[in-house]
Parts: sequence; structure tokens; C-alpha cells
Amino acid sequence: MEINFIALFGAALVSLVVGFIWYHPKTFGTIWMKENNFTEEDLKKGNMLKIFGLTYIFSLMITMILMSLTIHQSGAISMVGGPPMLNSAKPSFHAFMADYGMAYRTFKHGALHGFISGLFFAFPIVGINGLFERKSWKYILVHAGFWIVTLTLMGGIICAYA
Repeated sequence: MEINFIALFGAALVSLVVGFIWYHPKTFGTIWMKENNFTEEDLKKGNMLKIFGLTYIFSLMITMILMSLTIHQSGAISMVGGPPMLNSAKPSFHAFMADYGMAYRTFKHGALHGFISGLFFAFPIVGINGLFERKSWKYILVHAGFWIVTLTLMGGIICAYA
């Protein structure tokens, strides 16, 4: 199983694309700004290169974890010691991979795992932070919704194409 790095780099762009749509004033951007007490002038003060650059790097980090969550064959590969050990793996491993190497490698399956990751991992993290920061449920749901949609799409891309 070879890693398609183009798919991983592409999947990392999803957070920027979904964020552009999700936080646009015609979708949830107005709610997000109100819940954060931001004005449009406040938003113009940020260093956009830093914000978008770091967002992309963090998104690449997320793709690496999603790869192991959405591609079940990653577990089999890790059991033999990872990619460097594939050539010395026992014949049973190669037989397993011949039979199941592409099982469940679809966008739909990856999207399911991405959705589950968003719902049971990202949502609780956003929720915990929001509760301690004394943020509203609108704030929590806007951010959690963003991550659920983003991880769903990222998971689908990674599982089908990485």
C-alpha cells in the first residue's frame, strides 16, 4: 500500500475551503463574529499568511491521523512493523493484503469514519473548550459543525485516494 501524498495535501486544503464557506457572512460567519465579539475591522488585523499557513500545516497533521482512522489496512501494516518491514513480512500478511488490501477503500467509508471522528472527537474537544471559556452553545455548535463537515470530507478523500 503506497501513500498518495497528493491526496493528503489535497485533503488538507479541505479545512480552508470549508472554512471559507462555513464562516462566510451568508452562512455562519455572522453568528461566529457575534459570538466572538469580532468586528470586520478586528478580522482585518490578523496576519493572513500566518493564519492560513499554520492552518494548512495543522490540517496536514490531521490528515496523517485520519489516514490511520479511515484506512483499515494501516493497522495490518503497523502489525508487521510499518512500511520498512513489508518485504520481510510473513506470507500470511501478503495473502491478507492480496485478499483485503483494497477493502473499504471508498469515499463513503472514509466519510463515515471522518464523521464519527468529528462527532466523537472534535465535537467534545470544542465543547469542553467552549464550556471552560464560557462560550455559548451557538459558538460550540458552529465550530463543532465545521469540524464534523471538514473531517467527513477529509476522511472521504483520504480513504478513497490516499
